[in-house]
Amino acid sequence: MLLKLLLVTLLALQLNAYERIVALSPAINEIIFALDAGERIVGNTDYCRYPIESNTITKVGGYFSPSLEKILALQPDIVIMQENNLATADKLQKLGIKTMVVKIDTIDSIKKAINNLGTLLGKKEKSALIVKKIEYSLTGLKGIVKNKKILIPIGYHTDFSKEIHVAGQNLYFDDIIEASGNTNALQRSQKGQPVLNLEKILKLNPDIVIILAPLMREKQFTKEALIAPWMKLPINAAATKSIFVEEGAYAGVPSERITYFINDFRGFLIETAR
Repeated sequence: MLLKLLLVTLLALQLNAYERIVALSPAINEIIFALDAGERIVGNTDYCRYPIESNTITKVGGYFSPSLEKILALQPDIVIMQENNLATADKLQKLGIKTMVVKIDTIDSIKKAINNLGTLLGKKEKSALIVKKIEYSLTGLKGIVKNKKILIPIGYHTDFSKEIHVAGQNLYFDDIIEASGNTNALQRSQKGQPVLNLEKILKLNPDIVIILAPLMREKQFTKEALIAPWMKLPINAAATKSIFVEEGAYAGVPSERITYFINDFRGFLIETAR
Protein backbone atom coordinates (compact mmCIF):
# COMPACT_ATOMS: atom_id res chain seq x y z
CA MET A 1 0.00 0.00 0.00
CA LEU A 2 2.80 2.39 0.90
CA LEU A 3 4.61 1.59 -2.35
CA LYS A 4 1.44 2.22 -4.34
CA LEU A 5 0.91 5.57 -2.59
CA LEU A 6 4.53 6.53 -3.30
CA LEU A 7 4.15 5.73 -6.99
CA VAL A 8 0.96 7.78 -7.23
CA THR A 9 2.69 10.70 -5.51
CA LEU A 10 5.68 10.50 -7.83
CA LEU A 11 3.39 10.40 -10.86
CA ALA A 12 1.48 13.44 -9.64
CA LEU A 13 4.74 15.32 -9.13
CA GLN A 14 5.89 14.38 -12.61
CA LEU A 15 2.66 15.55 -14.24
CA ASN A 16 2.84 18.87 -12.43
CA ALA A 17 6.54 19.39 -13.04
CA TYR A 18 6.09 21.33 -16.27
CA GLU A 19 3.81 24.22 -15.47
CA ARG A 20 5.93 26.88 -17.17
CA ILE A 21 6.73 25.98 -20.78
CA VAL A 22 8.45 27.95 -23.53
CA ALA A 23 7.51 26.67 -27.01
CA LEU A 24 10.02 27.60 -29.69
CA SER A 25 8.01 26.77 -32.80
CA PRO A 26 4.45 27.28 -34.05
CA ALA A 27 3.98 23.50 -34.40
CA ILE A 28 5.00 22.79 -30.81
CA ASN A 29 2.85 25.67 -29.57
CA GLU A 30 -0.18 24.34 -31.47
CA ILE A 31 0.31 20.76 -30.31
CA ILE A 32 0.49 21.81 -26.65
CA PHE A 33 -2.74 23.79 -27.03
CA ALA A 34 -4.35 20.81 -28.78
CA LEU A 35 -3.38 18.70 -25.76
CA ASP A 36 -5.36 21.12 -23.57
CA ALA A 37 -2.18 22.37 -21.91
CA GLY A 38 -1.92 25.78 -23.55
CA GLU A 39 -2.31 27.55 -20.21
CA ARG A 40 1.14 26.23 -19.27
CA ILE A 41 2.89 28.10 -22.08
CA VAL A 42 4.55 31.23 -20.70
CA GLY A 43 6.59 32.04 -23.80
CA ASN A 44 6.54 31.34 -27.54
CA THR A 45 7.87 32.82 -30.79
CA ASP A 46 6.78 35.74 -32.93
CA TYR A 47 5.31 33.27 -35.42
CA CYS A 48 3.04 31.46 -32.96
CA ARG A 49 -0.33 32.82 -34.03
CA TYR A 50 -2.69 29.91 -33.52
CA PRO A 51 -4.82 29.51 -31.54
CA ILE A 52 -5.66 33.16 -30.97
CA GLU A 53 -4.59 32.90 -27.31
CA SER A 54 -1.03 32.43 -28.55
CA ASN A 55 -0.85 36.12 -29.45
CA THR A 56 -1.16 37.21 -25.82
CA ILE A 57 1.75 35.02 -24.67
CA THR A 58 5.17 36.63 -24.13
CA LYS A 59 7.27 36.47 -27.33
CA VAL A 60 10.88 35.37 -27.00
CA GLY A 61 11.98 36.16 -30.55
CA GLY A 62 11.96 34.51 -33.95
CA TYR A 63 11.93 30.91 -35.01
CA PHE A 64 15.68 30.73 -35.57
CA SER A 65 16.80 33.49 -33.22
CA PRO A 66 15.09 33.28 -29.82
CA SER A 67 16.39 35.54 -27.07
CA LEU A 68 18.11 33.65 -24.25
CA GLU A 69 17.61 36.64 -22.00
CA LYS A 70 13.84 36.65 -22.56
CA ILE A 71 13.62 32.89 -22.09
CA LEU A 72 15.54 33.01 -18.80
CA ALA A 73 13.38 35.88 -17.54
CA LEU A 74 10.31 33.64 -17.85
CA GLN A 75 11.85 31.05 -15.50
CA PRO A 76 10.58 28.07 -17.50
CA ASP A 77 10.43 24.52 -16.19
CA ILE A 78 11.22 23.33 -19.71
CA VAL A 79 11.88 24.77 -23.17
CA ILE A 80 10.58 22.66 -26.05
CA MET A 81 12.00 23.10 -29.55
CA GLN A 82 12.59 21.46 -32.91
CA GLU A 83 15.89 20.16 -34.23
CA ASN A 84 16.83 23.45 -35.87
CA ASN A 85 17.29 24.92 -32.37
CA LEU A 86 19.95 22.48 -31.15
CA ALA A 87 22.42 25.32 -30.55
CA THR A 88 19.87 27.07 -28.35
CA ALA A 89 19.21 23.82 -26.48
CA ASP A 90 22.92 23.46 -25.73
CA LYS A 91 23.15 27.02 -24.35
CA LEU A 92 20.06 26.57 -22.18
CA GLN A 93 21.28 23.28 -20.77
CA LYS A 94 24.56 24.91 -19.76
CA LEU A 95 22.49 27.50 -17.89
CA GLY A 96 20.59 24.77 -16.04
CA ILE A 97 17.36 24.98 -18.06
CA LYS A 98 15.73 21.69 -18.98
CA THR A 99 15.06 21.29 -22.71
CA MET A 100 13.24 18.87 -24.98
CA VAL A 101 13.99 18.59 -28.71
CA VAL A 102 11.33 17.04 -30.91
CA LYS A 103 11.63 16.00 -34.54
CA ILE A 104 8.69 17.12 -36.66
CA ASP A 105 9.06 16.57 -40.41
CA THR A 106 7.42 13.33 -41.56
CA ILE A 107 3.96 12.03 -40.65
CA ASP A 108 5.51 9.40 -38.38
CA SER A 109 7.64 11.97 -36.56
CA ILE A 110 4.64 14.28 -36.12
CA LYS A 111 2.63 11.45 -34.55
CA LYS A 112 5.57 10.50 -32.35
CA ALA A 113 6.05 14.12 -31.23
CA ILE A 114 2.37 14.38 -30.31
CA ASN A 115 2.55 11.18 -28.28
CA ASN A 116 5.79 12.20 -26.57
CA LEU A 117 4.39 15.60 -25.61
CA GLY A 118 1.21 13.90 -24.41
CA THR A 119 3.30 11.70 -22.13
CA LEU A 120 5.40 14.62 -20.91
CA LEU A 121 2.36 16.72 -20.04
CA GLY A 122 0.16 13.96 -18.65
CA LYS A 123 -2.15 14.04 -21.66
CA LYS A 124 -1.63 10.57 -23.12
CA GLU A 125 -5.30 9.89 -23.82
CA LYS A 126 -5.67 13.21 -25.63
CA SER A 127 -2.53 12.64 -27.71
CA ALA A 128 -3.72 9.16 -28.69
CA LEU A 129 -7.00 10.61 -29.96
CA ILE A 130 -5.17 13.25 -32.02
CA VAL A 131 -2.91 10.63 -33.60
CA LYS A 132 -5.91 8.44 -34.47
CA LYS A 133 -7.57 11.43 -36.14
CA ILE A 134 -4.47 11.97 -38.31
CA GLU A 135 -4.39 8.30 -39.28
CA TYR A 136 -8.10 8.31 -40.10
CA SER A 137 -7.80 11.38 -42.31
CA LEU A 138 -5.03 9.68 -44.31
CA THR A 139 -7.24 6.67 -45.03
CA GLY A 140 -9.73 9.02 -46.69
CA LEU A 141 -7.23 9.81 -49.45
CA LYS A 142 -7.19 6.33 -50.95
CA GLY A 143 -8.92 5.43 -54.19
CA ILE A 144 -9.75 8.93 -55.45
CA VAL A 145 -7.06 9.14 -58.14
CA LYS A 146 -3.88 7.11 -58.43
CA ASN A 147 -0.51 7.04 -60.17
CA LYS A 148 -0.53 10.80 -60.65
CA LYS A 149 2.60 12.93 -60.34
CA ILE A 150 1.89 15.69 -57.84
CA LEU A 151 4.06 18.79 -57.52
CA ILE A 152 3.78 21.08 -54.49
CA PRO A 153 5.44 24.47 -55.14
CA ILE A 154 5.84 26.82 -52.19
CA GLY A 155 5.37 30.58 -52.35
CA TYR A 156 3.84 33.38 -54.34
CA HIS A 157 4.95 33.39 -57.97
CA THR A 158 3.20 35.10 -60.85
CA ASP A 159 5.91 34.13 -63.34
CA PHE A 160 8.88 31.79 -63.63
CA SER A 161 11.66 34.36 -63.70
CA LYS A 162 12.98 33.01 -60.41
CA GLU A 163 13.54 29.49 -59.15
CA ILE A 164 10.68 28.00 -57.16
CA HIS A 165 10.92 26.04 -53.92
CA VAL A 166 8.97 22.79 -53.93
CA ALA A 167 8.22 20.07 -51.39
CA GLY A 168 10.70 17.23 -51.80
CA GLN A 169 11.19 13.95 -50.00
CA ASN A 170 11.65 13.52 -46.23
CA LEU A 171 8.67 15.78 -45.42
CA TYR A 172 5.08 15.09 -44.48
CA PHE A 173 3.88 16.38 -47.86
CA ASP A 174 5.55 13.40 -49.49
CA ASP A 175 3.92 11.03 -46.99
CA ILE A 176 0.49 12.48 -47.75
CA ILE A 177 1.02 12.10 -51.50
CA GLU A 178 2.13 8.49 -51.03
CA ALA A 179 -0.85 7.72 -48.77
CA SER A 180 -3.15 8.87 -51.58
CA GLY A 181 -1.71 6.32 -54.00
CA ASN A 182 0.17 8.91 -56.02
CA THR A 183 3.80 10.04 -56.29
CA ASN A 184 5.74 13.21 -55.70
CA ALA A 185 6.61 14.64 -59.13
CA LEU A 186 10.06 15.42 -57.75
CA GLN A 187 11.95 12.27 -56.85
CA ARG A 188 15.07 13.47 -55.08
CA SER A 189 16.68 12.37 -51.85
CA GLN A 190 17.82 15.79 -50.60
CA LYS A 191 16.05 17.08 -47.52
CA GLY A 192 14.08 20.26 -47.21
CA GLN A 193 12.63 22.19 -50.11
CA PRO A 194 14.60 21.85 -53.38
CA VAL A 195 14.45 24.65 -55.95
CA LEU A 196 13.37 24.22 -59.56
CA ASN A 197 13.60 26.43 -62.61
CA LEU A 198 11.13 26.45 -65.49
CA GLU A 199 13.09 23.90 -67.52
CA LYS A 200 13.04 21.37 -64.67
CA ILE A 201 9.33 21.92 -64.05
CA LEU A 202 8.53 21.22 -67.69
CA LYS A 203 10.66 18.10 -67.59
CA LEU A 204 8.78 16.81 -64.52
CA ASN A 205 5.45 17.39 -66.29
CA PRO A 206 3.26 17.08 -63.17
CA ASP A 207 -0.32 15.82 -63.41
CA ILE A 208 -1.45 17.87 -60.39
CA VAL A 209 0.00 21.09 -58.97
CA ILE A 210 -0.89 22.25 -55.45
CA ILE A 211 0.55 25.69 -54.67
CA LEU A 212 1.22 26.33 -50.98
CA ALA A 213 0.36 29.98 -50.27
CA PRO A 214 -0.70 30.22 -46.60
CA LEU A 215 -0.22 34.01 -46.42
CA MET A 216 -1.85 34.68 -49.79
CA ARG A 217 -4.35 37.23 -48.52
CA GLU A 218 -1.85 39.04 -46.30
CA LYS A 219 0.47 39.39 -49.27
CA GLN A 220 -2.47 40.56 -51.41
CA PHE A 221 -2.39 37.75 -53.94
CA THR A 222 -5.38 36.00 -55.46
CA LYS A 223 -5.77 32.34 -56.42
CA GLU A 224 -6.31 33.37 -60.01
CA ALA A 225 -3.02 35.29 -60.10
CA LEU A 226 -1.07 32.35 -58.68
CA ILE A 227 -2.69 29.75 -60.95
CA ALA A 228 -2.46 31.78 -64.18
CA PRO A 229 1.25 31.26 -65.00
CA TRP A 230 0.95 27.50 -64.44
CA MET A 231 -2.02 27.27 -66.80
CA LYS A 232 0.16 28.60 -69.62
CA LEU A 233 2.68 25.77 -69.30
CA PRO A 234 2.66 22.70 -71.57
CA ILE A 235 2.16 20.28 -68.65
CA ASN A 236 -0.52 17.71 -67.90
CA ALA A 237 -1.81 19.65 -64.89
CA ALA A 238 -2.61 22.65 -67.09
CA ALA A 239 -4.27 20.52 -69.76
CA THR A 240 -6.65 19.00 -67.19
CA LYS A 241 -6.96 22.19 -65.11
CA SER A 242 -5.62 20.32 -62.09
CA ILE A 243 -3.87 23.31 -60.52
CA PHE A 244 -4.91 24.38 -57.03
CA VAL A 245 -3.96 26.84 -54.30
CA GLU A 246 -3.76 25.85 -50.64
CA GLU A 247 -4.22 29.08 -48.68
CA GLY A 248 -4.81 27.58 -45.25
CA ALA A 249 -2.38 28.99 -42.67
CA TYR A 250 -2.06 25.46 -41.28
CA ALA A 251 -0.60 24.02 -44.48
CA GLY A 252 3.00 24.69 -43.55
CA VAL A 253 2.76 23.89 -39.84
CA PRO A 254 3.41 20.23 -38.91
CA SER A 255 1.05 20.14 -35.94
CA GLU A 256 -2.23 18.37 -35.16
CA ARG A 257 -3.85 20.71 -37.71
CA ILE A 258 -2.21 18.66 -40.46
CA THR A 259 -5.62 16.98 -40.72
CA TYR A 260 -6.98 20.24 -42.16
CA PHE A 261 -4.40 20.16 -44.93
CA ILE A 262 -5.06 16.46 -45.57
CA ASN A 263 -8.78 17.22 -45.97
CA ASP A 264 -8.00 20.07 -48.39
CA PHE A 265 -5.66 17.75 -50.29
CA ARG A 266 -8.50 15.23 -50.54
CA GLY A 267 -10.71 17.96 -52.01
CA PHE A 268 -8.12 18.71 -54.69
CA LEU A 269 -7.98 15.02 -55.63
CA ILE A 270 -11.77 14.90 -55.91
CA GLU A 271 -11.71 17.95 -58.19
CA THR A 272 -9.09 16.24 -60.35
CA ALA A 273 -11.18 13.08 -60.61
CA ARG A 274 -14.26 14.92 -61.93
